[in-house]
Amino acid sequence: MDFELTPEQELFRASLRDFVEREIKPVAREWEHAGRYPTEIVEKMKEMGLFGLLVPAEYGGTAADMVSFALVFEEISRGWMGIAGILGSHSLSCWMIANHGTEEQKQKHLPDLATGARRTGIALTEPAAGTDLQGIETRAVRDGDHYVINGTKIWITNARYADPMPVLVKTDPSAEPAHKGMSILLVDQDTPGYTVSRDLDKLGYKGTETCELVLQDARVHVDNLLGGEEGRGLQQALSAMETGRINIAARAVGLSQAAFETALEYSQQRHAFGQPIIDFQAMQLKLADMATALQAARLLTYWAASRLDAGRANVESSMAKLYASEAALTISLDAMRIHGAYGYSTELELERFYRDAPLMAIGEGTNEVLRTVIAKGLRKAGGLPS
Repeated sequence: MDFELTPEQELFRASLRDFVEREIKPVAREWEHAGRYPTEIVEKMKEMGLFGLLVPAEYGGTAADMVSFALVFEEISRGWMGIAGILGSHSLSCWMIANHGTEEQKQKHLPDLATGARRTGIALTEPAAGTDLQGIETRAVRDGDHYVINGTKIWITNARYADPMPVLVKTDPSAEPAHKGMSILLVDQDTPGYTVSRDLDKLGYKGTETCELVLQDARVHVDNLLGGEEGRGLQQALSAMETGRINIAARAVGLSQAAFETALEYSQQRHAFGQPIIDFQAMQLKLADMATALQAARLLTYWAASRLDAGRANVESSMAKLYASEAALTISLDAMRIHGAYGYSTELELERFYRDAPLMAIGEGTNEVLRTVIAKGLRKAGGLPS
């Protein structure tokens, strides 16, 4: 078994790390506290081709392998996790269009999405339906050659920039089971009745906007039905979520790496009782646990990514996201505790890591739900994936 990156992946990681050190880390704390949108960073990511990571080459994308995909989110999150969110929802949606869209939909959307000339996201969650997507209330009623959509979506990343925005709707509310009546419609940004109603303030995950969407008698042509077939929407969304869990796991690894590096450096600089605090056994034990959890999360994430390259990886991606996000919660808190009172100060980066970490345990399926996904997958497979 080879646990090393390929030479191409090593080179790619080096270029990403250089980008983060030059363009993201120097401005992250100031821009995050100011609530400033990172326009200049987004432009650099366009130049690097990062918006086309999961777009096939024939449509202008880079068709990256999933380990390289994970490296992008890990390295960017070492600098500022919120920036990774701009790419995350976009990439998930690109994968979904590339794998489930009609040829006409791919030709229409993917070339511009690959360059970042246009961006996208995905609108699933509603005020009364998050984990239980079959409980959504947004309706799309067929009217001749159009669907008329009414409903509200919430916690939507990239909402102000998405064009198109894939929206999960119920095209047949009476269907049993409910998922057979669910579809995804690609809603163009200038569609009358489609409104970004407000931005939602958050504890962390700054840098990218998170919004509420309102669809009021929004008319969408039937050609915008993803895949051209009703009743496939939930399966389309859930299959794309496997890539989403890889990106969340990798974000958690990057955030954990940043917190650990900060704590390790501080433990060697800070003195107490005439010696660096890293010389105390209690500190050594904490740092050892942090480093072990971090490396375990990284290897689990890369393993899940490689499994996804080989096919479906529902259990593996769930495991990676679950473990890496829980590790990020622990490591960010331990890094803060190592710093003592300084870790609580907004003058250092640590408080941002601490605020960003909880999202990793919530996004792309809460960890509580993912535990049941893993257990059901293990039961179905008769044990751990080989």
